[in-house]
Amino acid sequence: MLKRIKSNPGAAPGVEHDEIILLPGETGQVTLTCIDYCPAEIAIQDIDNLEDFLDRHRPDWSVVRWINVTGLSNMRIIHALATKYNLHPLAVEDILHLSQRPKVEPYGSEDSEIQARLFIVFHTLQMKGEGLHSEQVSIFLGHKTVLTFQEAPSKVWDPIRQRIKVRGSRLRKNDASFLLYSLLDANIDCCFPILEHFGDRAEELEALLLEHSQDSTINDIHQLKRNLLLMRRELWPMREMVSTLQREPHECVSDMTRVYLRDLYDNVIQIIDIIETYREMASDLTETYMSSVSNRMNEIMKVLTIIGTIFIPLTFLAGVYGMNFRYFPELDQAWAYPAFWGVCAILAGIMFALFRRRKWM
Repeated sequence: MLKRIKSNPGAAPGVEHDEIILLPGETGQVTLTCIDYCPAEIAIQDIDNLEDFLDRHRPDWSVVRWINVTGLSNMRIIHALATKYNLHPLAVEDILHLSQRPKVEPYGSEDSEIQARLFIVFHTLQMKGEGLHSEQVSIFLGHKTVLTFQEAPSKVWDPIRQRIKVRGSRLRKNDASFLLYSLLDANIDCCFPILEHFGDRAEELEALLLEHSQDSTINDIHQLKRNLLLMRRELWPMREMVSTLQREPHECVSDMTRVYLRDLYDNVIQIIDIIETYREMASDLTETYMSSVSNRMNEIMKVLTIIGTIFIPLTFLAGVYGMNFRYFPELDQAWAYPAFWGVCAILAGIMFALFRRRKWM
């Protein structure tokens, strides 16, 4: 994951456009794609020469332009896009500092020097092995333009690209704000398979605990709890973010999009409810594991106690006849040794039968 070093204490907030090019870059592939579309036409291009691309005007028929940047290691690309679209310095800083809380921020208006835009930050969640991985995504929404910045390639938005290619689709018929809704909705929809995996994993761990728990089971339970905690931390602020988009009017968000945001808000609430349910299940699994370990320890202690109790009188007899005294009446009798073992066997048998009768074993 790319991480930027935050400014020194007392430094000016934000990252000015002329400062972007001075920031240290990192190695890594950066890809740019642009999709222009309207109800009748669509044009998709991979951008190799950014300067030439920015010098050209968009097609006259283009209603929505979506520019996607995958990779944040090339400061020259960030600088060129920030300058072209006059991105706010505070938003540029949030793009490069990859620890932002999901949020929505309005910048500029028709009366200000900065063009009216909405800046949205959220995180995509993907499973990598048994661990949950989070990556930050930043989106700028304008009247006709959507800029997206991703840390690494992802397949989350592939269905959106396929829907854009379909002539007559709802995406092609609506404005840029509907594209923003579709991107957010795709991100939320990807959470349901992850939750389904967590639910199946919780059931597997529960069955394992009931059958025969292992020492590694508690590690698996803790891994599940960590994944659910990360998911809750990333999804909980999105409820507020979507509510803000739905509730507060903005010139870049159409009334049609605001209607669909209500459904997106319901999905976020549903996911949060499921997460809370699974977290309770994970806590119950921990308690079940501890109870299982305690019961197993109690069984072991019970067996050891029974064995020790049976051998206490036998040890007493062995101690008595093991004393170094000269005169023992039984020592001169031939039947003394068999009698000693007979008494021991009778005592052990009586105690064993008593324990079985009281159901202690």
